[in-house]
Amino acid sequence: MLKGREVRLTYADASSVVHAVDGVSLEVQEGEFVGILGPSGSGKSSLLYLLAGLKRPSAGDLRFRDVPYADLTQDSLADIRRRHFGFVFQNHFLINHLTGLENVQAGGVAEGGRFLAELGIGHCRDRFPYQMSAGEKQRVAIARAVVHRPSVVFADEPTASLDRASATLVVDCLRRATEGKTLFVVTHDESILRGASRIFRMHAGRLSQA
Repeated sequence: MLKGREVRLTYADASSVVHAVDGVSLEVQEGEFVGILGPSGSGKSSLLYLLAGLKRPSAGDLRFRDVPYADLTQDSLADIRRRHFGFVFQNHFLINHLTGLENVQAGGVAEGGRFLAELGIGHCRDRFPYQMSAGEKQRVAIARAVVHRPSVVFADEPTASLDRASATLVVDCLRRATEGKTLFVVTHDESILRGASRIFRMHAGRLSQA
């Protein structure tokens, strides 16, 4: 489903070159739950952004359902993200002047109330973000990420700003909301990856099986 071969992402300035992703090869099938562990600065988020088409690689080959990213225009790549991918980040990125339901529907999908109820936050339907707890806001973000029924959900440190109780609840909701879909979770907390199909570790831009 998602394939990367010898993928690299390099940043350069006047004095140094940073190999954020350094020759990573990876193949992920439909329905897998893949965890990527690593400390801050190891390149795990950069790899996630490459797989999701949010960044272009400096070298290597990336494909979604055997379509090379290199052959796609920015608009075509954005269309794949819009139709097939969902995103959950450390920051919920909710729109402050919209209610929970309106935030979920912001992508143009009419439904949303059912997803809020299934994630245990039906009471947030008519609340604004400032009226929600951190865990509630992250669950609204999950509902927004899956309401269009994406094939792949990318979660980048989805529990990093939460306390342990809220983090456990959010991970449970994320797992339930993405059942049967391909799920990538980037984290430094191995405990949230219980049940993963595969777990990788990232260090200095290189990927290895945990």
